[in-house]
Amino acid sequence: MQREKTFNLADLLDIVVDTVPPEREALVSGGQRLGYREFRDRAGRLALWLRARGVGANDTVGIQAANSIAFLEATFAAYMLRATPVNVNYRYTADESKYIYGNAGLAALFYDTAVEDAVAGALDAVPGLKALVRIGDGAPRLPGAVPYATAATGAPGTLEDIERSDDDVLLLYTGGTTGMPKGVIWTHKALFYAAFGGGGSLHPAGPIATPAQLADRVRETYPLRQLPCGPLMHGAGMWATTIGLLAGCTVYLNDRPNFDVEYILGLISEEKISCLNVIGDAMVLPMLEALRREPGRWDLSSIVAVSNGGAMLSEHAREALRPYLAPNVYMVDSMGSSETGTSGGGTKPSDGGLLRMPPSPTVAVLVDGVRFAEPGEMGILVRMGHLPIGYFRDPAKTAATFVTIDGKRCAISGDSARLEPDGSITVFGRDSQCINTGGEKVFTEEVEEGLRSYPGVSDAVVVGVADPRWGQKVVALVELAEDVVADAEAMKRHCRTKLAGYKVPKEVLFVDEVPRSPMGKADYRWARSTAERLLGD
Repeated sequence: MQREKTFNLADLLDIVVDTVPPEREALVSGGQRLGYREFRDRAGRLALWLRARGVGANDTVGIQAANSIAFLEATFAAYMLRATPVNVNYRYTADESKYIYGNAGLAALFYDTAVEDAVAGALDAVPGLKALVRIGDGAPRLPGAVPYATAATGAPGTLEDIERSDDDVLLLYTGGTTGMPKGVIWTHKALFYAAFGGGGSLHPAGPIATPAQLADRVRETYPLRQLPCGPLMHGAGMWATTIGLLAGCTVYLNDRPNFDVEYILGLISEEKISCLNVIGDAMVLPMLEALRREPGRWDLSSIVAVSNGGAMLSEHAREALRPYLAPNVYMVDSMGSSETGTSGGGTKPSDGGLLRMPPSPTVAVLVDGVRFAEPGEMGILVRMGHLPIGYFRDPAKTAATFVTIDGKRCAISGDSARLEPDGSITVFGRDSQCINTGGEKVFTEEVEEGLRSYPGVSDAVVVGVADPRWGQKVVALVELAEDVVADAEAMKRHCRTKLAGYKVPKEVLFVDEVPRSPMGKADYRWARSTAERLLGD
């Protein structure tokens, strides 16, 4: 007798495979194209190989690799075994990798050829490793490692006896911008509803109530060609990819380790991409620069939706992109984090702030950490409903981030927000990056948006630096496009047309490059130390 399907993501993939037309492609990456059934079957063979090496329920399976179909096959193989996939940043050094390996207690590890040296220096953290697999060409250099092609051939046996559950878990490690990375524990069902829209992200009927209903959503969803530009090693990239797969769409992977703007534009044009997932100005501004530099080279008319998440997309960048797209393209910003899932989407408010989200029973504003806000009050954005279990092996951080208010369990996002009279919520930016200057609060993202709207600014990051008069002063570090003349006073005048006077940078410093993570996130620790050094000089 066939067992009943659960919200385990491997079970949900089975439902999609049984529903889509046989010829439907699931994944395209470089020269590799896989149909849905082929993708599921390849992941199943990999799961059998892992099982033959003793990997099973609750074992942690690390994946330290750039985007590839192998990355997703390893992820779904873990789901099939009720094992716990673990994302490991492919930019980590040996010491950083060692911390993740040991903290997660890896039972298996898949890694890219490019990170083999870092892996070699970290393996002593997991002496009991059951499986080590190298993704890429050539023979592995590490003792005990096997080529991915070998593991992908599978092993004798079956997966039919594995009793999957809604409560099977995965680990999502955060980037560690404040201290060491933290592993967030999600159950499959909670993540499905919190980050994937419950099967309703691409369907107007909204979330499903039972796993079986996913088949109806897939039949009724237009088979989009989706391109998530972010890396699978981060939540935004993996979540966007999984949403597409569980909707029966064809998902194209950005298989370059960096954001190669001409490659991305070429994929859109050649493959007729219909849904583009971007990560803020860090991706859209280079796209605009390339489109202006070579007008007419790329046809973006196939795009029907642009979804932004993970970092801020400036209003001027959004509007500058529109002329290159077909009329009435749907463009949406969404907010979320590893700890909250997707909090919601919204639009840029005309009266200040970064994003205004409509009223929702799953989001609220928390005041002083103890009560929900009244209309007009500022506080911190929180999300309720389907939430993570907590942080892996860290009860103290779990207690600080996941709190119960008026009988409702809440995840604290860290974003400053205000509850509006109509129940909507205006989000202003990360509370940890708020600058207190002369008694006024300045949110860095709003100033950065003003700076990036100046012609010739490639990127900008803003920090607060200690000042004897103001307490903190607003300081901008600006990266200019080639051949643009640096003019700090002109930039300040420009900002005064966009911002209140106290928000205008007191100092504008020019740098060769503003470093960002693959997710488009600025390194504020670098920015602050660089600003202090340049001002000292």
